[in-house]
Amino acid sequence: MRIIRAEFLGMCFGVRDAIALAAEHAAAGPITILGDLVHNPAVLQGLRDKGIAIAHDLEGVQTPTVMVTAHGTSERALAATRARGLTVVEATCPLVRVAHRAVNALVRDGYHPVIIGQRNHVEVRGLTDDLETFDVVLADDDVALLPPHPRVGVAAQTTQSIDRVRYLVELIRQRFPEADVRFIDTVCRPTKDRQKAARDLARQSDVVIVVGGANSNNTRELTVACRMSCASVHHVQAASDLRPEWFGGAGTVGITAGTSTPDDVIDQVEFRIREWSATNVAACTPRAVEVTR
Repeated sequence: MRIIRAEFLGMCFGVRDAIALAAEHAAAGPITILGDLVHNPAVLQGLRDKGIAIAHDLEGVQTPTVMVTAHGTSERALAATRARGLTVVEATCPLVRVAHRAVNALVRDGYHPVIIGQRNHVEVRGLTDDLETFDVVLADDDVALLPPHPRVGVAAQTTQSIDRVRYLVELIRQRFPEADVRFIDTVCRPTKDRQKAARDLARQSDVVIVVGGANSNNTRELTVACRMSCASVHHVQAASDLRPEWFGGAGTVGITAGTSTPDDVIDQVEFRIREWSATNVAACTPRAVEVTR
């Protein structure tokens, strides 16, 4: 059995920087992260092990310092936090900041903002909470319900599939042929690289394992992308989620991972698959294991 990894996979620089920033501030004094810093259980447990508290609303904050997650937040939320006398540390990913600036530019130029993304996702809430009016779409039916506007400005949650985003932008243009529709591409480069690499991986694989948090949007998008080219795709959070029956008869197993997945979790997943292959648990031949990175 051959085991191959996607060309691009795992943690992006925004996540690594956010984790390092949290550890740096935790070493200086008590700190609470407001929400999940990233959507990965292994990362969150690692933060707790360092003594970092995690609260999902301001009422749960018991430290003088709070950290905004990598997903970002609104100016309104920041002001409410500071109004409580709390010191705010921002771990917002720079590419999420780019999306905030893009949405603000659209509004400044007189466009009605439409965000392509998950309505209740923390990043989307951060992008929209400061807006007086806006719409959020993720499917054809959402576009069909959009009210008409002479100028429509479209941006996207940074971890959305760029193919879906482009499709929905074109659908909006078709729905409002007389409108001035302006699209700013805010899907981040790490997401695009991982989605393309995942599709390439899936075309070469009999089985694909996607490693990442259950609540991670970009990991779910990788799973969707892989299923377009491979019939056997499994999303796992850790090596313990793997099942040997998935690999019976597989010639090539591909591994990819979301942008908040730690390297050691990916390594553990690969090691478990190699163990099964070596002991023939999954009906694999013991001498045919090849790892391509």
